[in-house]
Amino acid sequence: MDWDDNLKLDYILDKQNAFAWPLEFFKEKSEEVVFRVSCDEAALSKKVDTLDAVTKEPIPPQSAYPKFDGNAFVIEPEIYGTALDAEKLKEKVLQFTLDLKETMDLQEEGFYEKPKYTTESEEMLQICKKLNDYCRASITYEMDTPVVVDKALISTWLSVDDNLNVTLDEEAVRSWILEFDARYDTLGATRPLTTPAGKATEVSGGTYGWSINEDEEYAALLNSIRNGEVLTRAVSYGQTAASHAPQDWGNTFLEVDLTTQHMWYLRDGAVVFESDVVTGSTPGGMGTPAGVYTILEKLSPTILVGNIVPETGKPEYRTPVDFWMRVTYSGIGFHDATWQPAFGGDVYLWNGSHGCINMPYYNAQELYSIIDIGLPVVIHY
Repeated sequence: MDWDDNLKLDYILDKQNAFAWPLEFFKEKSEEVVFRVSCDEAALSKKVDTLDAVTKEPIPPQSAYPKFDGNAFVIEPEIYGTALDAEKLKEKVLQFTLDLKETMDLQEEGFYEKPKYTTESEEMLQICKKLNDYCRASITYEMDTPVVVDKALISTWLSVDDNLNVTLDEEAVRSWILEFDARYDTLGATRPLTTPAGKATEVSGGTYGWSINEDEEYAALLNSIRNGEVLTRAVSYGQTAASHAPQDWGNTFLEVDLTTQHMWYLRDGAVVFESDVVTGSTPGGMGTPAGVYTILEKLSPTILVGNIVPETGKPEYRTPVDFWMRVTYSGIGFHDATWQPAFGGDVYLWNGSHGCINMPYYNAQELYSIIDIGLPVVIHY
């Protein structure tokens, strides 16, 4: 860097009289000297090109944003970027150099692009408030082990877009309800059991079991989250069962073992009635369906009517019975069968029913007298 005063300083010095200083000491006198500063702009430009601020990979700015810290949404601080215009920087450095300034703050001079939102932005404060309003909600479902939907889970369903719109992911909420349903619904599920004879087996299918009303629970959960509700609620079921235990039919039920052709009536876990039976003809493709059901109706007497035969337009059978205990709407049930030559064993293989559970007359009469509509019926192999 060079400076030029147009010889003004030399002129002033030449005018001074070294022998007159005692008199001049008591006089006030000033002279103005203007320096013209200049520098090698090419060298300066080359130097600027080597600065870290120019040579390093630029970091884009990042606005402050809401972040869930495990307890609440807080504002994550902004990050100032490092991308800058090298030519403008050179102009500014030249200006500072000519002004004999020793330092320059690139951020104060506005070289770095500023983030759109900072921790002080009113928009960020409002967004955090809105997110935390959602997270105030806490919904406890009354299950054997309570299931809680609170801020830890709700926070994962919330998002904020570039325009600062807060969104509650309704599809994620529905997916959670479906998982909840799959975990606690037992309708048609496979359940383990041990027969009164001590055989360990399992049963699946049927029409009995817990079934959560998914649509109602989904709507209720969304509403509770949006309103920041704190509550405990019973699940809305489309269908209920006796227990949430693995054997959801409880300890009072009818049980039919299709393999041994035997049935039991258990009340409070104790066998109070049992009988050999004849079930559906498996060789004839009319096997009794396994699953968990309920007694749907009781009639005494009634006439069992088979399916219509297309060729004749008449039912394939019309059979009077004295004791009818329906298990399925398709026509499966317990009833007396006086035409059967025997019960139990392998009779079902050569003289099986159309799917019903045939019983000796007096056994059917007794069973009819001691059971009620709604009693669970477990049918298995």
